[in-house]
Amino acid sequence: MFITFEGPDGSGKSTQCRLLAEHLQSLGHNVLLTREPGGTEISNQVRQILMDMKNKSMFPATEFLLFSSARAQLVREKIKPHLAGGGVVISDRYFDSSLAYQGYGHGLPLNSIRAVTALATDSLIPDLTLLLDIDAERGLRRRQSNGAEWNRLDDYTLAFHQRVRQGYMEMVKAEPARWRVLNADQPVDILQEEVREVVAAFMAGRSQKSDS
Repeated sequence: MFITFEGPDGSGKSTQCRLLAEHLQSLGHNVLLTREPGGTEISNQVRQILMDMKNKSMFPATEFLLFSSARAQLVREKIKPHLAGGGVVISDRYFDSSLAYQGYGHGLPLNSIRAVTALATDSLIPDLTLLLDIDAERGLRRRQSNGAEWNRLDDYTLAFHQRVRQGYMEMVKAEPARWRVLNADQPVDILQEEVREVVAAFMAGRSQKSDS
């Protein structure tokens, strides 16, 4: 099973991914927890380029292709082999982030992003995507107050981050069966309870389908 977490900056995805991974491991699942960009040695090197504040002259197309290259390595080196072995993969961001940030945020053509993404991911689509939704301005303030490292993407304008959030909502409307939207502006433990409920219900539904 392939689970991805998406959301604006400051939505708390990384924490929720980690807590869910620990929970599923305690239930006996073989869990791979990963993130984008990153997850492999090569992908982490690409991440350093993408996040470096010195690279503010990077064009949106360059940004997208770098994300895609890191994603291609992660999918083939880690994600697909783990899924093939019957494990559960939890990823902190996946290709929907490119649609939200480089597509809706920067204005790159969505069809072009989808075409390159199909190649980068070998057309691997998540079984379940959880959107941790939070107001863009609130998310950025939370990120700053938590002492998180401020990177090049965080430094984009508030209007950019608002477009990203709206882009996520458009994707939810277009593909409601895959997405679940949760309010991220609440205590970590309460949100984690909701995450676990959503995942448990989804897993139960898959189990019923396989038994029928």
